[in-house]
Amino acid sequence: MIMTEIEPGKVDEKLLENKVKEMYRKVALDPSDQYHFEMGRQLAERLGYLSHILDKIPAPAIDSFAGVGYHFDLADLSEGQVVVDLGSGSGMDAFYAAEKVGKNGKVIGIDMTDAQLEKSSSLGNAFAYPQVWFNKGYIERVPIISQCVDVVISNGVINLSADKARVFNEASRILKKGGKLVISDIVSGVALPASIKCNATLWAACIGGAMQIDEYLDLIESAGMKIEEVKENPYQFLSSGAKGATSQFEIKSLAIKAIKQ
Repeated sequence: MIMTEIEPGKVDEKLLENKVKEMYRKVALDPSDQYHFEMGRQLAERLGYLSHILDKIPAPAIDSFAGVGYHFDLADLSEGQVVVDLGSGSGMDAFYAAEKVGKNGKVIGIDMTDAQLEKSSSLGNAFAYPQVWFNKGYIERVPIISQCVDVVISNGVINLSADKARVFNEASRILKKGGKLVISDIVSGVALPASIKCNATLWAACIGGAMQIDEYLDLIESAGMKIEEVKENPYQFLSSGAKGATSQFEIKSLAIKAIKQ
């Protein structure tokens, strides 16, 4: 996340970045610990990931999977495509995509957390995924040239950004014309109060950064992409506080497909 001066009514972006990095450092290093969200293979299969593909993916990547939905049915990846995963974490979605695009395809994971990058990169090398690269970077400033990507994916990460408009502009920039943005993310049915939107801890917990769904979709289309499909994911938080916020502010996970115009 790119740092800016703190404005009234906005989250402290530096504090947010540090909290997100610490949260997902722990997810990478100790996936068996207790978190406010579900993790691992059981979550992946409940969301819709196919078991026969998961069987091919490094188990440690699946252990640290903390996504919020399944959208590979919407992505409909094919042999030889170039895919970018924004916020690739420990690599499960990148490896899943690699199984779809094959050896002639290319998958590039972008993440800002060193522990996640170290884990995903080492797994890619150990399990022979030559078509997968993991690069350090921010999803608001993607280190990839323009108009070279077939599909951009992301899973539960864009809600963590304090500048979602910039994320979608970057996704649109790197996509070829006709390319697809296919993501799962946390959104809200109603606007969140400032007490939540300014709380970096709640942002890191995937709650404080949840944008109202109509505004979220408008940002995607304002970036030059047309929404084609939206569906709800069967995702749920675990902690009582997160469940309370989910009920009060209609927080849910959506899978979204949009096409670069």
